[in-house]
Amino acid sequence: MTLAKIVYASMTGNTEEIADIVAEALENLGLEVEINECTQVDASDFEDADLCIVATYTYDEGQLPDEIMDFYDDLGELDLSGKIFGVCGSGDTFYDFYCKAIDDFEERFLKTGAKKGASSVKVDLAAEEEDIQNLEAFAKELVESLNG
Repeated sequence: MTLAKIVYASMTGNTEEIADIVAEALENLGLEVEINECTQVDASDFEDADLCIVATYTYDEGQLPDEIMDFYDDLGELDLSGKIFGVCGSGDTFYDFYCKAIDDFEERFLKTGAKKGASSVKVDLAAEEEDIQNLEAFAKELVESLNG
């Protein structure tokens, strides 16, 4: 069975909810899904997955959350050629660098040789109905990239 691994960082619960929405959508599309908080896993765990997903929030003025920094650094050391990745998460449009951590992770994944399977999804604070639809479409696009 195709394995998707989702790693998330969440301070308020918004990004955890985003990760859960993506996980449920992927399960509904027939994938096996493992979801973990970023301090509970190593970046190298992505080597066992077919689909690699990071869900993160952006802290303050565009910073990566402290708790995901080690994971981010370790990700840069991996060769994930042949893997499909996706990035999603939350931010606050109040800040100038809205959801910058998502862009940072996308760049980091590309340096690993992984292939971007779907456009990143950025959610302003908590997921609303339109965001849920976008996250479900994100999951569908990732699965189509696996099969493509």
